[in-house]
Amino acid sequence: MKIFADKLSVTLREALLPVYLISGDEPLLVQEACDSVRSTARAAGFAEREVLHCDAGFNWDTLYHEASALSLFANRKIIELRLGGKPTDKGEAIIEWLERKDPDQLLLVVTGKLDKTLLNSAWVKKIDTLGAIVQAPAVSAAQMPRFIAQRLKQAGIAVNDEAAALLAERVEGNLLAAVQEIEKLKLLAIDGQIDAQRLSNVVADSARYNTWEFLDRMLEGDTQAVARSLRGMRAEGGELLPLLWALGRDLRSLAQAAELCERGLGSEAALKKVGVWSNRMAAMRRALQRNSSAQLRMYLHQLAAIDRAAKGIRAANGWQELTTLALAIAGAAPLSAATVKIEIS
Repeated sequence: MKIFADKLSVTLREALLPVYLISGDEPLLVQEACDSVRSTARAAGFAEREVLHCDAGFNWDTLYHEASALSLFANRKIIELRLGGKPTDKGEAIIEWLERKDPDQLLLVVTGKLDKTLLNSAWVKKIDTLGAIVQAPAVSAAQMPRFIAQRLKQAGIAVNDEAAALLAERVEGNLLAAVQEIEKLKLLAIDGQIDAQRLSNVVADSARYNTWEFLDRMLEGDTQAVARSLRGMRAEGGELLPLLWALGRDLRSLAQAAELCERGLGSEAALKKVGVWSNRMAAMRRALQRNSSAQLRMYLHQLAAIDRAAKGIRAANGWQELTTLALAIAGAAPLSAATVKIEIS
């Protein structure tokens, strides 16, 4: 069964399937879809969760061992596979897991956008037969006003076309920024209504230090502005996790584009291919010129370590490490491989 992410909640209310494949090039929508599956599964008694990061060096026997392992704490378990690259050569391991048909285990596969070749692969077709393929495509500029209006409607707030278009223009394709602004508007709606004037006032009163301005300054290489923005956001009580998500989105796009450039594609063509919006193209190109593919991959590892610190899994100062990382991306002293190894250990 193939469904879009915005229809997933309806499907989950009807039945919890044994396997879900969630794919897409919009991380916020992918994350929300994963959260919905996890929440429904927990309510059904799947109290344990095992996350496997399946990169190029992943041992696929691990999936078999996890499926066979007995838990001392829970009878039902979610096994979450986070796929890196294209797992076409090891899809048989996923098929083997699916053929076990264990009602006490649920498989959640998370990956980027699936191309036509992968959609036609045997392991994806098997998931399509037994479970659901949830697609979370990027929201285009033309679709953004409708996305905003739908999100506000879900919060019980009506918005006219002019107001929705105004907010879409303000967030410039950044879904995280749109969701943050919608949260503000939910507090300010009068009688469940938001018009363009009230929305304009809210936008004008946005915090001086905000996520998308910080990212733009970082990409452009303005190290002083990067440091000021992070100090300001921290002082104003900003949350680290949404900031890390937004930075991760840009870092992944840069890393993918850098790999395409190494294969001979021009920087602008590479950035277009990975879905960078035209209004961010210049800043992303400057960041791409400063950072190699190897550096960007290391920065993604460091970002994952900072994410663990922000969640309390790792003892470290997340804000301090984020500042170091952002300054490196902006063009200050780059992090070395040795530094990143120490940080993520």
